[in-house]
Amino acid sequence: MGRLDDLDLSLRLSRKEEASRLDAAQTRLTQLRLALGGLTWAGSPKQPKHGEHPIGPPLLVVIEGWDAAGKGGAIKRLVGTLDPRHYRVVQFAAPSYDELRHHWLQRFWLPLPGRGGMAVYDRTWYGRVLVERVEEITPEKDWRRGYREIREFEQQLVDDGTILVKFWLHISDREQLERFESRRDDPLKSWKLTPDDWRNREKRPQYEAAAEEMFAETDTAHAPWDVIPADSKRWARVAVVETVVRRIEERCAELGFALPDPLVTGKD
Repeated sequence: MGRLDDLDLSLRLSRKEEASRLDAAQTRLTQLRLALGGLTWAGSPKQPKHGEHPIGPPLLVVIEGWDAAGKGGAIKRLVGTLDPRHYRVVQFAAPSYDELRHHWLQRFWLPLPGRGGMAVYDRTWYGRVLVERVEEITPEKDWRRGYREIREFEQQLVDDGTILVKFWLHISDREQLERFESRRDDPLKSWKLTPDDWRNREKRPQYEAAAEEMFAETDTAHAPWDVIPADSKRWARVAVVETVVRRIEERCAELGFALPDPLVTGKD
């Protein structure tokens, strides 16, 4: 039994529950994002002058998961209430010719958020031990070395103060097939489905084995994985935003960065 086998994919939210919890989580996230960006102040002990608010640590959210697992929808809800000037969403595809001339992690360094900043990575350095492994793009000795390089890379980020949140969105084989077929039959969504998606689906057992080993090798105290049941899009979207809020609060408490108390909206 692996980590993915232990997930409860039956978890669901009603539309009303989703709306309520998502609103609360997005409101809190917006509040935290403003505080980390130095645009608001937690109020202790001395109110700084305008423009002198302290900025918080960088926030980096990385999202992996199955094709059609809902990564795009989760990202949309994560940043949906934020000012577009206050975050960056970065998508990684296959490395370019020039990127292949450098160390494989080099391209992931360049868009990293600075202090007070926020970035969301759609696909990440974990392609080294997933796609490059399963598709035999990289020799085994190199992708296996990638586990150590990833652990050290993430340790560097966290040691420098980064709030690192890592997600894997997990859906069942049956749910993935239904979403593929839905995309195929929808003229406004068919562009999302490629021949590679169908080919990768045929190798799902190999990808699942690679993912399980990835968790075992890279789920660390300083950079844990949050594995989200995503057969229900409503559940997964809420879980992602709520988890980011929790991780920010936990990490800022460790770093001693003061955060404002949650807002009281007056809603039931």
